[in-house]
Amino acid sequence: MKLLRKILFPFSLVYHLVTSIRNYLFDKNILKVTKFNVPVIVVGNLSVGGTGKTPQIEYLIRLLSSEYRIAVLSRGYKRDGKGFLLANDSSNAKLIGDEPFQYFKKFEKIQVAVDTNRVNGITQLLKLNPKPEVILLDDAFQHRKVKGGLNILLTAYNNLYVDDLILPAGNLRESSTGAKRADIIVVTKCPNYLGENKRQSIVAKLNPREHQEVYFSTIKYDSVLKGTSEIDINDLKDCKVLLITGIANPNPLTEHLKLLGIDFNHLKYPDHHNFKHHELEEIKSTFEKIESNKKIIVTTEKDYVRIFADFEKLYYISIKVAFKGEEKELQKRIKKYVG
Repeated sequence: MKLLRKILFPFSLVYHLVTSIRNYLFDKNILKVTKFNVPVIVVGNLSVGGTGKTPQIEYLIRLLSSEYRIAVLSRGYKRDGKGFLLANDSSNAKLIGDEPFQYFKKFEKIQVAVDTNRVNGITQLLKLNPKPEVILLDDAFQHRKVKGGLNILLTAYNNLYVDDLILPAGNLRESSTGAKRADIIVVTKCPNYLGENKRQSIVAKLNPREHQEVYFSTIKYDSVLKGTSEIDINDLKDCKVLLITGIANPNPLTEHLKLLGIDFNHLKYPDHHNFKHHELEEIKSTFEKIESNKKIIVTTEKDYVRIFADFEKLYYISIKVAFKGEEKELQKRIKKYVG
């Protein structure tokens, strides 16, 4: 891996130059930036996937939706639909993307839309009746044509952006100096125990600016799996489990299942994977070959919205963000901006 990074490093220098020039043009207002007269919260990262944007968006929805009309705008990665689309009862994961469809199915009172052109997407949302009072931009830290009022930058505990390289030698979409645009930095996927000394060492490493605050969060898995019915996660110990994942980093989930003493066979696919017919048939065949009367298929919530129609004994495990201390201060800052 180190040798490969060395080989790719010259290409990273070119990529760094291009992204730096782009950011400079936006910083100097040479490239147009649009600001809207509505609170816009941007959630994103510097790296390619795997930082926990989806549960962070869901956290904001839960925090704000009881007081405000919330809209989530996403690009709808790997969707079949084109242009601006507002989710409705005829929408599906293929049309609008897996994450937007997950938001739409999970939260009834919010508006969910997709558009690669975020300026147009917000413009269309503000034409709705009733129009949203707060807009959450999903995975939009690099979409600088929109001026976000509150920028939340995520970085994974085991892969901080300060330790990474720019594409293709590393996983960064732009230089780590891009973190200066963030108002809030969240270190995600932390271990359950995180001592104060370790927290302070990470903060020192990230070296936040005066206007920035650093928070720490972990993943909390639901104890009840949902699907065709509901099942307690501890009941999986008595089952033969086929685990299917199509996410950037399934390691936290597999480690969680191992800690619970659950035996499983894992079929791993790329992030946002669009399952082909033959792949679904292969999964069915693998499942049928499991010799047990107690066998089920377990997947992530994001994967479930793409494949639920193809399986009977299919359950998903959902996750939430749990902040490790100072959560009230974080909520206060977010609500102060929105208010």
